[in-house]
Amino acid sequence: GNVFSATVTGATTFSITNVPASGTCASLSLILVNGGSAAVTWMAGTVWASGVAPTLTVAGTDILVFFTVNGGTTWYGNIAGQAYA
Repeated sequence: GNVFSATVTGATTFSITNVPASGTCASLSLILVNGGSAAVTWMAGTVWASGVAPTLTVAGTDILVFFTVNGGTTWYGNIAGQAYA
């Protein structure tokens, strides 16, 4: 599948394995609970609009979407929704 969920309970680092080869679009959605409660490190090569990662919700749920077209060298990160109760 390409929809995942995680709850941040301390410093968290995300990584992705088995990424399709360059030229194939790969995407995933992440339902992240309490993402702003601790340090989050995104997978290598993650870039954000305006070059700034979003400020995540301390106590609540954010939805993030990532995609790559170059085998995971660059992951484009987008915030799809924030502060769901």
